[in-house]
Amino acid sequence: MNRGASVDRMKIHPTAHVDPAASIGDGVTIGAFTIIHPSVHIGPGSTIGSHCEIGVPTALADPLRPDLVIGAGANIRSHSVFYQGSQFGDGLTTGHRVTVREKVFCGRKAQIGTLSDLQGDAEIGDYFRTHSNVHVCKGSKIGDFVWIFPYVVLTNDPTPPSEVCTGPTIGDYAVIATMSVILPGVTVGRHALVGAHSSVTRDVEPGMVVAGNPAKPIRPAAEIKLRDGSGRPAYPWPSHFSRGYPEGALAGWDDDEA
Repeated sequence: MNRGASVDRMKIHPTAHVDPAASIGDGVTIGAFTIIHPSVHIGPGSTIGSHCEIGVPTALADPLRPDLVIGAGANIRSHSVFYQGSQFGDGLTTGHRVTVREKVFCGRKAQIGTLSDLQGDAEIGDYFRTHSNVHVCKGSKIGDFVWIFPYVVLTNDPTPPSEVCTGPTIGDYAVIATMSVILPGVTVGRHALVGAHSSVTRDVEPGMVVAGNPAKPIRPAAEIKLRDGSGRPAYPWPSHFSRGYPEGALAGWDDDEA
């Protein structure tokens, strides 16, 4: 189970089961009753909480990329389940009871909120952030620095139930507010804002606010002011918000600004 890391450099709870074929980096902590399947690679310095199942076998994984790869410094909290055949860059953080299906390819520093699920076949950029209870459907394409707030649902079947699967596309720096639904095939543009409780049935232009059911364009996001008395624009949000991001991470946010 170590394949490159000595057992004394890991902290594995005695009730955990780690398959000997799994690759576990130095300094990894694995909690009570957690199962690590074969074809799993966990980067150094990661923490896997209790009662997790990591690398669940599935026939739906890409045979050319069947392994589950979790980068260095991950923190996967208790009762989370990851299927084989997905890949995450360094610095992944999850809440509790997260589910990730096969063929999710995600960049660095993702944060996935409690009870969220990623249903597979998804391409996700760096610094992706969801709050709790977010559903990311199969076929989703999500850019860098995207924020998705609680109870948002991304959908992919235009005539459910059917065999058609057309996931949405979410552009860099877009924000989707709580309890919104993004319908199949919709593109939400770069720096766009989807208001709370919206049903997005059509493409959203970059830098635009949409809201309602069905969602309609309201105004350019740059016209919204922060409610802190400063009079500064609230959007694009990287102009004033950097909490939780490493220094320099947001450099270039205004390149080709909408």
